Amino acid sequence: MTIFVTKPYLPPLDEFIPYLESIWESKSLTNGGKFHQQLELELANYFGVEYVSLFTNGTIALITALQALQITGEVITTPYSFVATSNSLLWNGLKPIFVDIDPFTLNINPKKIESTITPQTTAILPVHCYGHPCDVDAIQVIADKYNLKIIYDAAHAFGVKNDGGSILKHGDLSILSLHSTKVFNTFEGGAIISHNLLTKTHIDQLKNFGFTGETTVAVAGINGKMSEFNAALGLLQLKHFDKIIEKRKQIDLTYREKLVRIKGVKCLDNLNISFSNYAYFPIILNDDYCLSRDELYEKLKEIGINTRRYFYPLISEFPLFKDFSSSSRTNLPIAFQMANQVLCLPIYPDLSLDTVNEICKFIYTQGIQTDKFNTL
Repeated sequence: MTIFVTKPYLPPLDEFIPYLESIWESKSLTNGGKFHQQLELELANYFGVEYVSLFTNGTIALITALQALQITGEVITTPYSFVATSNSLLWNGLKPIFVDIDPFTLNINPKKIESTITPQTTAILPVHCYGHPCDVDAIQVIADKYNLKIIYDAAHAFGVKNDGGSILKHGDLSILSLHSTKVFNTFEGGAIISHNLLTKTHIDQLKNFGFTGETTVAVAGINGKMSEFNAALGLLQLKHFDKIIEKRKQIDLTYREKLVRIKGVKCLDNLNISFSNYAYFPIILNDDYCLSRDELYEKLKEIGINTRRYFYPLISEFPLFKDFSSSSRTNLPIAFQMANQVLCLPIYPDLSLDTVNEICKFIYTQGIQTDKFNTL
């Protein structure tokens, strides 16, 4: 049997059929239909934010967010992310400036940001990596000091809260991915969280070709609209979300209970989180473990357990970004270290705890060089 690193949660099909029947009856498939409008309102209420704008996917949302704030020049960001983060900058003609990450959160290190600011810097694009909140207060202090915009790539952070409430309240804009691999999916989708009606109106114009009226195009927009099918699934998913989180939580707790006993394996701490979405389960393999990260990855694959070296390689290692001065290994020592030590283990609602125990036992047996075996 093959164990995948993730599987999308899909609600019972019979619960989705009434939504489809409603769409068939209305023949409203797109252009901000009733399910689209309802999902925006329900998500805003769930997050405790002012406005949500739904998109066809998270990447288009990120590209549009940069357009909405008219970002120019250089943008400070992290190399430890999915490539869409920095691709969105190139699509907007912007130059990414890579900053090293914090070794405990794996998020951009605020202490490294200020020294990279130049007259060309206009924004900071941090990532809430694995759904773990960035140091939003420290980043805001820097942004205020230098008059910089903040756009949070919150692709992993659906529902996440810190002591101040929803992590999506921070920055000028936050971007969500609602892709099938995420804790909350609409098959495919994305969203921008904004904090005032003027900004939302502008974002909604940008995602609809730039139309400001029936016959008026005022800005160079794009087609980023979410369909009624995706929005309908989102409304149904929201009803199941608490159940999804509880299942993921039990998997997370089981991993932590078992893996803490294995020398050389470190679980990422849930720092500054009052509500986690348990989006990923990354482990860090250090020199005390007798296999390298890649060796363990291959051995797990041999027995049908798919893990993910996430994020490997770093964005700064791809040919499009490698020649930037900020991409050098000497500038990004922690990011390079983590890119070669982190392994994301399987986690999804349908994953059985027995399978989690077997994965942990295998990691244990591969990590010892003695015949003595203590049952986990």
